[in-house]
Amino acid sequence: MADTPRKPFSIRQQSGFGTIAAICFLALYAPIIVLVVYSFNSGNSIAIWEGFSWRWYEAAWANDRVKDATIVSLKLAVSASLIATVVATMAALATTRTEPFRGMTAIYAAINQPLMVPEIVTAVALLIFFAIIKVHTGYQGLGYLIAAHTAFCIPFAYLPIRARLENMDLSLERAAADLYASPWQAFRYVTLPLMAPGIMAGAMLAFVISLDDVVITEFVKSGGQDTLPTYMLGQLRRIISPEINAISTVLLAISITVVTVFFVLSRRGNKSSG
Repeated sequence: MADTPRKPFSIRQQSGFGTIAAICFLALYAPIIVLVVYSFNSGNSIAIWEGFSWRWYEAAWANDRVKDATIVSLKLAVSASLIATVVATMAALATTRTEPFRGMTAIYAAINQPLMVPEIVTAVALLIFFAIIKVHTGYQGLGYLIAAHTAFCIPFAYLPIRARLENMDLSLERAAADLYASPWQAFRYVTLPLMAPGIMAGAMLAFVISLDDVVITEFVKSGGQDTLPTYMLGQLRRIISPEINAISTVLLAISITVVTVFFVLSRRGNKSSG
């Protein structure tokens, strides 16, 4: 009697999987849904519904401190994501378009170090390091925040770019070399267009990480350099109003939009390389 073939293991077929998944999703997204709903509350309470209104979005729009914090956040996120993406692109090329060499694993670990070290440790280290520089230079500008966010965002930009390069077919690059293209020409006309989805995905991921960061920003920033997250943290220490809900909802919408674009670009990149 022949043995009946075993069905492949599937976690979705396990008893209780649906219930556990529903509970997890509820725990993750129920607070966010409540936050979004109460951002439209017409009253002053964040817990008592008093009717639908755009009041707190209008209040946030008219708040000069919110506008200033938004400008700082966007300047910081754009600058950090651009610099981090350039550095991550060069690092990805250096660790994928070369023969394996001694120390490559150490380089890979060093690039991804911010992902493994607790963020509070990185923040304290940057605080001490930049304090020494401030004492000797007197400079108090936004450059410290840009440098800190860039260092923290590099691994987030590096991972999708490296993944894109590893999945790329080398035949076109070899064909360009066979047709006497210089290394720069092969990179500009072949490699760069093929890795563009990964670069864009890495840049957007770094942008979101920088835009949402609180811990490093709180430790490194100087006076008058509040970002939206640190402004919200300061407001929560004083008084809690639905204006914070409105600002959080806008940040959530921006993050969801950027992450969605990142997901779409990643899928397109994987399809085109397949």
